[in-house]
Amino acid sequence: MNIGFIGLGNMGRPMARNLLSGGFAVTVYGRRKLVIDELVAAGASAAESPREVAERSDVVITMLPDSPDVKSVVVGPDGVLEGSRPGMVVIDMSTISPAVTREIAEIAATRGVKYLDAPVSGGVSGAEAGTLSIMVGGDEQVYEKCLPVFNALGKNINYMGGTGMGQTAKLCNQVICVLNIEAVCEGLMLGAKAGLDLEKLLSVVTAGAAGSWMLSNLGPKMVERDFEPGFKVALQQKDIRLALAAADELKVPLPGVSIVSQLFRSVEAVGMGERGTQALITALEKLAEHEIGA
Repeated sequence: MNIGFIGLGNMGRPMARNLLSGGFAVTVYGRRKLVIDELVAAGASAAESPREVAERSDVVITMLPDSPDVKSVVVGPDGVLEGSRPGMVVIDMSTISPAVTREIAEIAATRGVKYLDAPVSGGVSGAEAGTLSIMVGGDEQVYEKCLPVFNALGKNINYMGGTGMGQTAKLCNQVICVLNIEAVCEGLMLGAKAGLDLEKLLSVVTAGAAGSWMLSNLGPKMVERDFEPGFKVALQQKDIRLALAAADELKVPLPGVSIVSQLFRSVEAVGMGERGTQALITALEKLAEHEIGA
């Protein structure tokens, strides 16, 4: 199976490497020449356009920032569909709108191209380790055919239903994530202003009922004021926007997410949109007039 991979950012780069390690022939396309050169040195082939990627591939994977990016790469001029043939599979592993996902899938179907939406969770560390959680929507037979590809990239792989259901599952994931991050911020801020030793607080709370991935991984970074991005504030805001749009369509109230979006917006307003999501603590610090590391 020849695999094309488009989008070689913080997530896409290690994912492409894992496909190479899994024995797949991989053709890559991206904006950063240094990354392309690195992957070519590891055994990949480079293409000059998404169309050329498709011409060389049985399966094309996209890992891009947002809905317009995926739509442009797949259905735009010199895009994937222009180099496609009937029976080819496109797997979008970005996090985008379920509605746009369905739109792209319908266009792909007119070319005889199968389309799966397969967003991931697990961050850069999961992409590097090949342990991503993958939520897949689309035709179940196509999903089963592509399982060897998914197995090279993740460990928790689940078929969620028809087209768009993978993206919908990812938005549910993000709703839970952002509320968890905000809860970590509030707990640490309360402890900090009360004068607790935050390292001891983290130790006891992570071992109890309040323990979570966010607490264990982002809590220490908040205490250390390490805002290097594993997942950027700006991208988290994009996911929140998608979740709120889906909720609006379904008439589902998401009051907590709406509040967290405003807090993240205040982080962006001071120029921290490219920092990690743990930078949300800075918004709480301003409200409490107290810096937790002080």
